[in-house]
Amino acid sequence: MDNTMNDTAADSCSPQDCESCSGCGSVPRMDEAHQTITLTLDDDSEICCQILTIFAVQEHDYIALLPLDEEGENTTGEVYLYRFTQTPGGDPMLSNIEDDAEYEAVARAFEAVCTKIMEGDEQ
Repeated sequence: MDNTMNDTAADSCSPQDCESCSGCGSVPRMDEAHQTITLTLDDDSEICCQILTIFAVQEHDYIALLPLDEEGENTTGEVYLYRFTQTPGGDPMLSNIEDDAEYEAVARAFEAVCTKIMEGDEQ
């Protein structure tokens, strides 16, 4: 899969435990609107996704993407999770999460990030 950024994500730190994060601002958060990435799928079709957040789980960084339709909306509630790295030149690279246990850990971490953000909004 070839993945190219339209708007680059902010430079991200690689903390080992984002749950203890005090909001340093170096990792994009869900409230940073309009950052998108275009995914080129195996059949050469493209899908535009909003970048929700980049977060760490153990020694790897991951990205959560919200797929958007032609009107820039997400009507399915579906979220894509990928492993996120950067080339030495700073270009983003995404790769599929192949291991089920790794995917479950990433999904739980993403839920924790969402919960923390939602709790912050309620205060």
